[in-house]
Amino acid sequence: MTAFALGGVTVSSWGPRLPELRAELGLDNAALGVVLAGLTVGSVAGLGASAAVLSWLGSRRAICAGLWWTGVAIAVIGLGAGSAGSVAVTTVGFVMVGFGIGAVDVMINVEGAAVERAAGRTLLPLMHAAWSAGAIVGAGIGAGCAALSVGVQWQFLGEAVLIVVAAGVAASFIPAHGAPDIPVSSPTPQVSRVPRAQRVRDWLRGWGDWRLLLIGMVMLGVELGEGTANNWLTLAVHDGHHQPESVAPLFFVAFAVSETIARIAGGPLVDRVGRVAAVRMTTAVGVVGMVIFILGGPAWAILLGTLLWAVGVSMGFPLGMSAAADSGPNPAARVSVVASIGYLANLAGPPVIGFMSQAIGLLHALWLVVALLVLGFAASGALKVRPDRQGTSGSMPQDD
Repeated sequence: MTAFALGGVTVSSWGPRLPELRAELGLDNAALGVVLAGLTVGSVAGLGASAAVLSWLGSRRAICAGLWWTGVAIAVIGLGAGSAGSVAVTTVGFVMVGFGIGAVDVMINVEGAAVERAAGRTLLPLMHAAWSAGAIVGAGIGAGCAALSVGVQWQFLGEAVLIVVAAGVAASFIPAHGAPDIPVSSPTPQVSRVPRAQRVRDWLRGWGDWRLLLIGMVMLGVELGEGTANNWLTLAVHDGHHQPESVAPLFFVAFAVSETIARIAGGPLVDRVGRVAAVRMTTAVGVVGMVIFILGGPAWAILLGTLLWAVGVSMGFPLGMSAAADSGPNPAARVSVVASIGYLANLAGPPVIGFMSQAIGLLHALWLVVALLVLGFAASGALKVRPDRQGTSGSMPQDD
């Protein structure tokens, strides 16, 4: 859970400071979107490398190394946006962050799914709540630093130290060799190393698995919604709804708090109603929330839309990861497939929103997120627990 929380701190580092970062680098929204696209480039490489790195280093060293890498990358962004004033250095930092977060997220979700199976109940939403709690910490740091006029570079350097130190402590509690290739039906799991060639074949085969692709469609919508909030919510509140620069970051803090609460409550909800119903309920709430946010009005309506938007994107990713992990052999490869789709939306979506905002405005660009959330709602039946794995997926009820 600490590893999840550190991931949340990382991805929320730059969102509240985007107005200052944009000004420091002298960019418009489209150019800023290009810089943020570095996240996508790095994450594609990180996702592809994750299974091999996990098998090579073992869980403890792989997760620790990945978090250390992201801490260094945050420092690079800070230096690029601050004292160096370099778009190129800042972009390299975002590429590095993308690689680290892409790799780490697959690793911790594979380990989390193994913990979930061993515990016999739904736990991944709670672990992702730790991610959201980390995002609250990161957003709070960003909002506080903005209010106190602390330079972007000093904030990022401080967060880099926090991530590196905390990762070193947390890693000592992670098993040296986790369970990336444990058969889900094994009552007393033992690590089973899958040959590299077979891992590659399993990963490629996953892209032809219609169920994994539909799970990916759910994650496409919710991850575009979450990634857009991480990168553009503060600017949408400031530029689109004309809230003061010192107040706008607080809306992102509210988003992160709402998402955390939804994920904490999500595990018991899933155990009661099943994955499919839980995802359908939350994505429907998210659609309503985004419509309210886009249409705007008084500050309380914008806040209500923000809170409901957060609920809407809270459950699709953890439940999609869990569904992918228990859908067949070699969970790391299967998780990597759906994670790749989710990260495509989370990290490639925001630059697309940036380009669209130049033509139609930032608030109108958010209608793309609404459309993909609706598609995710329609595809959510793919998260249904398979009957042959009912006994290995916690106490989760069989979906209708």
